[in-house]
Amino acid sequence: MSLHDDAVLVLKGYEDQRELRQVYLDHLAAHPDGMWKACHAGHVTASALVVDPSRGRVLLTLHKKLGMWLQMGGHCEPEDAALADAALREATEESGIPGLTLLPVGPVRLDRHPIPAPCNWHLDVQYAALAPADAVESISEESLDLRWFGYDEVADVADESVVRLTERVRAAL
Repeated sequence: MSLHDDAVLVLKGYEDQRELRQVYLDHLAAHPDGMWKACHAGHVTASALVVDPSRGRVLLTLHKKLGMWLQMGGHCEPEDAALADAALREATEESGIPGLTLLPVGPVRLDRHPIPAPCNWHLDVQYAALAPADAVESISEESLDLRWFGYDEVADVADESVVRLTERVRAAL
């Protein structure tokens, strides 16, 4: 099964945000290359909010290009066998934490946001990644900083999409 086919199956099984989910499915139906950065009409991305539920906190990255506190995530790569694999890979690479595991519920949220030309949109499929108890983060070259924030602190540092993602992840725990 191709990554494109996996994304379609994942999205068809995602029951929330029905209108936005349909935008994603329509995009993939119209764009066989819709999983890849080269698709200038927009492309599917995968991200994961790294969470430490035992301490009531999430790990955010200060994105180097955007200068914003965000969850870990990014573009799908040809070696990703599934959308969940892309989210887990991105979370592991950007957090530096080995042993992350995705919540088995699948995606917890979708977020469509505009990006600068030549592309138009990121169609982000958002997961939750559980950090092991002994997790030690390590800043990647894509980040200016990594920091743990209590659930209630996220609204003070991040935009509304990260706040909504944090709320959805907390509800799924």
